Amino acid sequence: MAETIISIRSAVKTYGSVVALGGVSLDIAEGEFLTLLGPSGSGKTTLLMALAGFTDLDEGVVQLAGRDITSDLPEARGFGMVFQGYALFPTMNVAANVGFPLMVRGWPKDRIRARVEECLDLVQMRDFGARMPAQLSGGQQQRIALARALSFEPSVLLLDEPLSALDKKLRADLQWELKDLHDKLGVTFIYVTHDQDEALSMSDRVVILRDGEIQQQGPPASLYNHPCSTFVADFLGKSNFLDVDIVETTENDATCAIGDERFTVATVKPRTVGSRYRVALRPERVRVRPAGEEAFSGTVLKTSYLGGTLQLILNHEGFGELHVSMPTASSSLSFSKNLGVSFGWDSDACVFLEDDELRPGTSPEGATQ
Repeated sequence: MAETIISIRSAVKTYGSVVALGGVSLDIAEGEFLTLLGPSGSGKTTLLMALAGFTDLDEGVVQLAGRDITSDLPEARGFGMVFQGYALFPTMNVAANVGFPLMVRGWPKDRIRARVEECLDLVQMRDFGARMPAQLSGGQQQRIALARALSFEPSVLLLDEPLSALDKKLRADLQWELKDLHDKLGVTFIYVTHDQDEALSMSDRVVILRDGEIQQQGPPASLYNHPCSTFVADFLGKSNFLDVDIVETTENDATCAIGDERFTVATVKPRTVGSRYRVALRPERVRVRPAGEEAFSGTVLKTSYLGGTLQLILNHEGFGELHVSMPTASSSLSFSKNLGVSFGWDSDACVFLEDDELRPGTSPEGATQ
C-alpha cells in the first residue's frame, strides 16, 4: 500500500458567517489520483488552495510526508499547479513558458532546453515551442500549462477545474490524456471538479464535499453503486428515490413495501421490520418490457433519444415517476407517450441510503426524485 504523502487535519476556514471548511481531515497516498468533487460552494477549491498555500487556514494542519507545511509559502511547498484559466505568460513563447519554473530555480540553459522538449513531448506539443499563447487553441494552452506545471518534476500536481473551459469533446479527449499521463509519471494528482463524469472516469478515489464537509469518499465504482445518502446518490449521477417500509427480513435481504407493492432489496446489514428507509435505484438498473412480463405496470410519460441511450420517464401509481435509461440497441419496444409497459429490477439494484434512515411517515429534507 502506498505511503501517505499529504495529510490535512481538522481544517477550518470561514469567510464571515460562511463556513468554507468545517473541520476537514484527509490523507492522500503517494501516486494517487484523488478528485475533490462537489457543487459550487462545497469547499473543494478552498481545500485545494489551502493545500497549495494560497489560502491560510483558521485552524488545522497540513503535512507533506510527515512535515508540517501549514505556514510554508506556496513556492516552498514545491507543488505543480494547473488552473482553469491556463495562466500562461502572453509575452513568452511556449518554450519560455514551460521553462520558466526551471529558470527561476537556476537550472542551466542546456538542461532547461532538454527538459522543455521532454515536457512538450509528454503533452504531444513538441513542435509548438516557438508559438505564442495567443496562437494556440484552448486545449493546446491547457496542455502547455500542464507541461509547465510538470517541468520541475513536482511530487504533487494540483489541478483546479482545468478542463471546465473546454468543449465537451475536447474535455473527453483530455480526460484520457490526463489519466494516461498520471499512469506514466506516477505523480500524485489532486484534482478539483464539479463534473461527475470527470471524477468517475479518471480518479483512483473521489472525495465528495458539501457545505465544507466530506460526505463520502472511496473508489468511483463504490461511490456510484453504494452511495450513503440522497445527496451523494443524486449528485453522482441520476437516481430514483423510493421511501419504503420494511415488512419482512432474512439474513441477506429485506422485503420492502410502498403501498400495496412489494419488492426485495439485498442487504448486508440487518433491517428491522417496521423501520422505514430511503433506497436509491439507478435508472439503468430498471428493466422495461411489454405489459405483463415484469412485476410492475406503468405508463410511459416521456421519451428522449440520445443516440446510444434511450431515456424514459414512467409513471406508476405507487412509485410515482421513475427515470429509466437503456441502451438503444437493446430495446425491442417502440416507446411512445401513454404506452402501457411493465418494469422491474433485480434485488441488488436498490441500495439502502444508510444516512437517510427514516422515521415512519418522514422523508429526508430536500430529497428529490
